[in-house]
Amino acid sequence: MNITSLAVFCGSKSGTDAIYVQHAQQLGKLLAEKNITMIYGGGGKGIMGSIADAVMKHNGKVVGIIPQGLVDKEHQHKSITELTVVDDMHNRKKKLYELCDAAMILPGGFGTLDELFEILTWNQLSIHDKTIFILNSAGFYDHLIQHIFQLERNGFLYDPVEEIKILGKPEDILDYI
Repeated sequence: MNITSLAVFCGSKSGTDAIYVQHAQQLGKLLAEKNITMIYGGGGKGIMGSIADAVMKHNGKVVGIIPQGLVDKEHQHKSITELTVVDDMHNRKKKLYELCDAAMILPGGFGTLDELFEILTWNQLSIHDKTIFILNSAGFYDHLIQHIFQLERNGFLYDPVEEIKILGKPEDILDYI
């Protein structure tokens, strides 16, 4: 698999377990070391800010896409390689999907889940064909992963969910790049 750009979807908050930020920082370092451009939502706080800071700290490239309405709420990152402000969330997600070769889901809230399910849906509809990684830090996504495969087992998906790769730790991505 040739990945030169990876969309990263994650929380604008840090969560309650320090492992979420630690894994984000480790992944950011790996992306920089492997010369993989990180494409993300452009925020400067929470897990979003942590991973962007880690990529930049290790001389990597970070491209942020943020809607005008979230510039203040997510505190746009001011120290990344490139930041584009778009009109709305739909344009943000569309641009993120267009720019990436694959996507990585880290812990996050409703926005992260929205991005995960939209990219999965677009794969199922053949709008694109992106490999999707879920970084299941400390079992954060265990129940969701079980539910996704429940959808498959119960005949609600048109295609098997083969594009999802479940990772237990950041360095597991090295098996794919």
